[in-house]
Amino acid sequence: MKVRTFRIWHWIHKWTSLVCTAFLLLLCLTGLPLIFGHEIDHWLGNGVEAPHVSTPSPRLPVDRIVDDALSRRPGTAVRFVTADDEEPLWFVSVSSRDNPREGGALLTYDARTGHLLRDTPLRSGFMLVMVKLHTDLFAGLPGTLLLGFMGLLFVISIVSGVVVYAPLMKKLPFGTVRRHRSLRLKWLDLHNLLGMATLSWLMVVGVTGVLLTLAKPAYSIWQSTELKAMVAPFMSRGAPRNLASLDAAIGTAQAEEPRMKLAFVAFPGTPLAGPRHYAVFMRGDAHILSRLIKPVLVDAETGRLAGKREMPWYVAALRISGPLHFGDFGAMPMKVLWAMLDVIAIILLGSGIYLWIGRSHQMKTRLVERERR
Repeated sequence: MKVRTFRIWHWIHKWTSLVCTAFLLLLCLTGLPLIFGHEIDHWLGNGVEAPHVSTPSPRLPVDRIVDDALSRRPGTAVRFVTADDEEPLWFVSVSSRDNPREGGALLTYDARTGHLLRDTPLRSGFMLVMVKLHTDLFAGLPGTLLLGFMGLLFVISIVSGVVVYAPLMKKLPFGTVRRHRSLRLKWLDLHNLLGMATLSWLMVVGVTGVLLTLAKPAYSIWQSTELKAMVAPFMSRGAPRNLASLDAAIGTAQAEEPRMKLAFVAFPGTPLAGPRHYAVFMRGDAHILSRLIKPVLVDAETGRLAGKREMPWYVAALRISGPLHFGDFGAMPMKVLWAMLDVIAIILLGSGIYLWIGRSHQMKTRLVERERR
């Protein structure tokens, strides 16, 4: 590689890394508890598990659970009903009938007995703070897009780092740390080693992180195009006067997609369903496929099938990016591996800051010595 080309790549690596480092450190630190979000919720007393029963019990009709939620929260409307993918639980999301942004709560029910296990106001708790810091810095869409740009710089710094490190690999065996040289040189070797050893993971987490920052605009496009087109032929009929059985609507969707499982139901009046329909979202059965959903539209007054549509490719990419980014597509060993790699990334970022500060100090020292001469 020519000296001029090497210097350009070195400059790109240095400045892309420096600009995004503070944000990346925040993302790594907040991402660590998010990997174990389910376990931390239980440790803090916020998690819910279905009570153990000696003999298997059938699930109660979900209509009874919805009626119970409304009786406990008068003046509210049900927005979403979600099925837990591991436990026999129902999650019922409600909010103010007049103002959907207010009075939000999540009620968790035992699907077998109908007992209310937890009634939690939305937008509260330690894990929510971690999620908001990790996704939008409490700044909404501008904060999300800023983090996306930082993630893009991170990906560029990884690529440029590989280009800069490649010539060194010709001179030294991979993994060499020159322990008997200066402290800064040892940290440089360690920085390069950690970067190359975790290269694939860093690229996966970086690229999926950038994709996830586009989730809100992508879902907005999906809602305004694909989902809007599904409900457009029925707009003239208006809102339902009485809601049909939710159990029947779920049964209709399952009959249409027998190889899929229920993910959640969006009620009439929500952006995902439109003014008249239940939007029954079905999901795949396997780990990664469980993130792929398909909306089945059911008339909320008559209970008849109104249509269904495949998920667009860009939404599918976002849905798959989530488990790859947070490492929650496997059991605890996968989470532990993701956490270890996250800690290595923190060391990598910290060593980068140390090397930059050390180099700046060296340059200042040399300038002072030249002036003295």
